[in-house]
Amino acid sequence: MARLVALALMLAAQPAIARSWTEEKCDIYGQAWGEAVRTRGTADLSPAFLAAHDAFLASSCRERAVCPRSAAEVAMADLMTIMAVNARIAGTFLPFICRP
Repeated sequence: MARLVALALMLAAQPAIARSWTEEKCDIYGQAWGEAVRTRGTADLSPAFLAAHDAFLASSCRERAVCPRSAAEVAMADLMTIMAVNARIAGTFLPFICRP
């Protein structure tokens, strides 16, 4: 039992594993998305757009395949771009891309 307690104390004393900048950007971006959805809503966004965006967030912001097609989706993508750049997240991080 004493060994388990000692091991637990050693592990607790270890510094937290540093998060990568990509993980931090994803968290920041996810918070910005949440704020945009709270303020603007999703009524004019297609299920495909929302599903692709959910997949982007679920992939830890690695699956970039969100294609804005309607005016409302382009407006949301524009807003997210502005919010991301204001948070010092490069435009290349964003999920918005339309492939043929």
